[in-house]
Amino acid sequence: MNEYWSGVTELDGADAEEHWFAVEPEVSIRVMIWKPKGRGEPSNGTIVMVPGWGSMFEGWRPLVSEWVKSRQLVYIETREKASSKISRKISKSDFSIERHSKDIATVLEILNIEHSSIDWYSSSLGSTLLIDAYQRGELGGRSSVLLAPNPDFKFPLWSRAIIYSPLPMFAFRKMVGFVAWVVDKRTEEEGQKIRYRRALLAQDVPRMLLSARWNLRYSLPEDLSGIEMPCAVITASSDTLHDYSKVQRIADSIPNCEIIEVPSNQYAHEPEVLREIQKFHSSIE
Repeated sequence: MNEYWSGVTELDGADAEEHWFAVEPEVSIRVMIWKPKGRGEPSNGTIVMVPGWGSMFEGWRPLVSEWVKSRQLVYIETREKASSKISRKISKSDFSIERHSKDIATVLEILNIEHSSIDWYSSSLGSTLLIDAYQRGELGGRSSVLLAPNPDFKFPLWSRAIIYSPLPMFAFRKMVGFVAWVVDKRTEEEGQKIRYRRALLAQDVPRMLLSARWNLRYSLPEDLSGIEMPCAVITASSDTLHDYSKVQRIADSIPNCEIIEVPSNQYAHEPEVLREIQKFHSSIE
């Protein structure tokens, strides 16, 4: 495990904790917690962040650094990331959407956090798994801000051929650089390019491969009418890796959901996005 996937990040104005919580036998996931200094127990609830597929904390540092000055924040890394500790043989089912949401529910139980006190913030895969869990009634909250949720994971044909090819693992490892190059060419936003390239090159390749194989067969249910909490979907028309029209359809399918359009995907990782988030939170109080 390299330096990207361990070591608590100290941020100004907050006390930091790092944990690996056992979510099932022989599987633990990394959770980081920041509490504003001198504030005691949070009276304004807790922010729970669930980042995207393979997403690294470094990409979220600008936003989190500002947010933790005023809110307790729990940052949960899903198990496909290199930070998780898995001491048994893995399979595709270990990385299912339902398994991820069970992990998150277990973390909240360990931390004794009531769902009704949570303001969620999530991205990409994190947003998709939360929507799925909200619809099934497994997770709940006070509000949820969802950045670029995926209704499905329809990777390009060339990448599907690679994902399902019967190559030895060392060959898959060598291909990561090529995939990073292709993603770089498909991405318009400079900040997004940097984040994605850094994340791709730091992954646990066997986990990401099995996760990709499971994700390819998944799609969100069309009926999302069971979601009761107020939601906002953040999207940017300049984000070429997340289909704008698909994100719009998800927002239209969730009752009491609004669209927040931002200048770029990178903007949603920066402190400036807190203006839009706080405006949304104020509108539902």
